Amino acid sequence: MTLFRTRRGGTGLAVVALSAIAAAALTGCAPGSSGTASTTSQAPVSTELTTDDVVLTIADETGFPVTDKLTEEFTKQHPNVTFNITRDTFQNLTANAPKLLASDTPPDLIRLPTLGDTVKDGLVANLDPYFDAYGWDKWPASQLAPLRMTEDGTRGSGSLYQLGLGYSVTGIYMNTKLASQLGITAPPQTLDELEKDLAIAKAGGVQPIMSGDKDGVVNFVVQAAMNQYADKDEFLSWMFNEKGATFDTEGNVKGAELIRKWADAGYFPSDINAIDYFTFNSNFTGGQGLFAWNGNWEAANYQKALGSDVTYFLAPPATAGGKHVAMGAANSFSVAAKSKHLNEIAYFLNWVHTDEKARQIIVDVTGASPGGDPSLALPSVESGSLIGQALEMSSQLGAEDGQVDFMANTTAGIYAGSIIPESQLLVTSQITGQEFVERVQKFYEGEVG
Repeated sequence: MTLFRTRRGGTGLAVVALSAIAAAALTGCAPGSSGTASTTSQAPVSTELTTDDVVLTIADETGFPVTDKLTEEFTKQHPNVTFNITRDTFQNLTANAPKLLASDTPPDLIRLPTLGDTVKDGLVANLDPYFDAYGWDKWPASQLAPLRMTEDGTRGSGSLYQLGLGYSVTGIYMNTKLASQLGITAPPQTLDELEKDLAIAKAGGVQPIMSGDKDGVVNFVVQAAMNQYADKDEFLSWMFNEKGATFDTEGNVKGAELIRKWADAGYFPSDINAIDYFTFNSNFTGGQGLFAWNGNWEAANYQKALGSDVTYFLAPPATAGGKHVAMGAANSFSVAAKSKHLNEIAYFLNWVHTDEKARQIIVDVTGASPGGDPSLALPSVESGSLIGQALEMSSQLGAEDGQVDFMANTTAGIYAGSIIPESQLLVTSQITGQEFVERVQKFYEGEVG
């Protein structure tokens, strides 16, 4: 869940510093245009799959089975193409990514939560030629924006260097059995309604918010609060490292102060800084907590554990009728610039987004949206299921243009170096929302210069 994406598994979000040696890849083209983008060592772009026997390599994180299912189906449809998938822990994979990409035998495709310096160092392939060849301009621009980078290292625009194997959306899970016992009959539609429900839960002896902050899980809650007050474009400018952008804005402070208010009211677990992602999930699925902020990647697990006693919805806006804003990101993968199979990997990535069975696998295994052309039919899901609700949430968020990246992905070190330790102080009432924002901004400035 990177972070993140957000990443799936037991460590929540994670980011990493990336640097290595150069290989040829040009950047800086406008979104949706290949312009001068090319790779000098690359064979001519082709959208036809080779008939030769090919083995494609993928470096993926442990506990992310969707690549197994996708590659099995692809080989079933195209027997001449087989895959070799290697796995490592999320932390090790991201830390070793530059070395793997710079090696003489790099993986053709690698799970990469943040681009870092890989574009500058020429380690990842520029996908603009395939964007043009396959007609990816039909895909939502907002879906691909976080996967772009300019020549000067600014995310959000420029050439395309990543695609997702599923696209996440975050929201709030509510234990409807506990809600019913408390007299709460429906999900809150505004932040005020949400606060009233939190107060009702506290008064009724139910944990209002189940979360943890040993490894940063509570930042789903923190950023969700900020999202409702921040100027979305201003927030994204900071996340994408645009010159002059700042975290210290009126909206961000207001959201962080709301979190401090909730901390003062006792809405978070008293031992929140000792609760990691695994324990957080176990607590919520075990019936502890009225609300849990998390991503669609847990929809199937929560459904299995809680059955019909759980629902899922987007974080409510500050005012009635306001547009929704929520974090979402690709389960991002990059192609090695030195891959000898660029055409084949690009074909596979396009297939993931367009093939009916591949799109179904994305939904069934990850609970994420398959992405791609929004005119394509959505995969089938059980009516009323959490996965079905998550797909509807993704569609609504797209229609309202309300998706933002995870602030944990803003720089390589900001999540572990600042956001987690400062949020640990914020949710235990040791610093104010203003101090939280100022401290994170100071760390950010130290990283981006």
